[in-house]
Amino acid sequence: MTTAFDPIDLSGTQLANRIAMAPMTRSRAFGPGQSPTASTAEYYAQRASAGLIITEGTQPSVVGQGYPNTPGLHSEEQIAAWRVVTDAVHAKGGKIFAQIMHAGRIGHPVLLPEGLTPVGASAVAAQGQVYTHEGAKDFIAPRELTSDEVRETIADFVSASRNAIEAGFDGVELHGANGYLIHQFLAPSSNLRTDEWGGSVEGRIRFAVEVTRAVAAEIGAERTALRISPGNPYNSIEEPGPEPTYTALVQQLEPVGLAYLHLIENTREFTLVVRKLFTGTLVLNAATDGFTSADELALIEDGTADIVSFGALFLANPDLPSRLRAGGPYNTPDPASFFGGDDKGYIDYPSLES
Repeated sequence: MTTAFDPIDLSGTQLANRIAMAPMTRSRAFGPGQSPTASTAEYYAQRASAGLIITEGTQPSVVGQGYPNTPGLHSEEQIAAWRVVTDAVHAKGGKIFAQIMHAGRIGHPVLLPEGLTPVGASAVAAQGQVYTHEGAKDFIAPRELTSDEVRETIADFVSASRNAIEAGFDGVELHGANGYLIHQFLAPSSNLRTDEWGGSVEGRIRFAVEVTRAVAAEIGAERTALRISPGNPYNSIEEPGPEPTYTALVQQLEPVGLAYLHLIENTREFTLVVRKLFTGTLVLNAATDGFTSADELALIEDGTADIVSFGALFLANPDLPSRLRAGGPYNTPDPASFFGGDDKGYIDYPSLES
């Protein structure tokens, strides 16, 4: 029987176990030009015993930023700073993918250089507010991308992915979930277009498919992954009956030969559908009543998933694989330190050894 502690070959990248650190925004890119710091390198290096680390969402362009102090991968100083992070993780035997995340309509002009405004699939505002340096701000209607600008945005994803490889990452995960730009193209509530980028299931999945194919062509499919969240209402997304859209998406991407598909679970029933459609490595962020826990490791044993990703529990337990193997104990995550702040709640969670 396969267990979470068995190694796995991720399209040529050898992982020591099947426990992944899920991408989590921490808003601590205090280095020059929205770049990671020495504390960022320590944070990820502490968690290098994960089979795979997936970084916080990292914007592929200036306009792709949606929150304060999130890092980018679109400048030389950002590449150099990320190289320090990847070197630190590799020195401890870890593997790390960069998550490339364009926030799209999620954000606000005060977070961007003067003259820029958030962009989206259509000029439809998300409901709610975003935190900024000036306090909470209502989301605004984004500027709808022209067809030419959609192509330019795809090129931004490709460039950022190329930068990630230059920075030493083992691969990239494209963020197609949680209401950010790729998801905004997928969802009928945020994509009202009638051109080639909308108007039907085929049109709405086109952006996700073309971004993924373009990145795979640039850096290799074995170093390219995609995260999706069918039916996830986060960030004001509405996807009634999402199965046909995501079935078509997975069918289009199956032949590409991706490193993995990262599924944020909606229903177990549809997870099993995806499992049959996608013959590559399936990383699952399982649906739970609270934090993903040791109970979800059974999903590897029964074949539902190849790898299980852990979020907040990994944030608070830098040596999580050891704790899972030992049955605990576990540090409790402190939500007050999740976003922004100093090293408290970032690199000071104790390991079992300490």
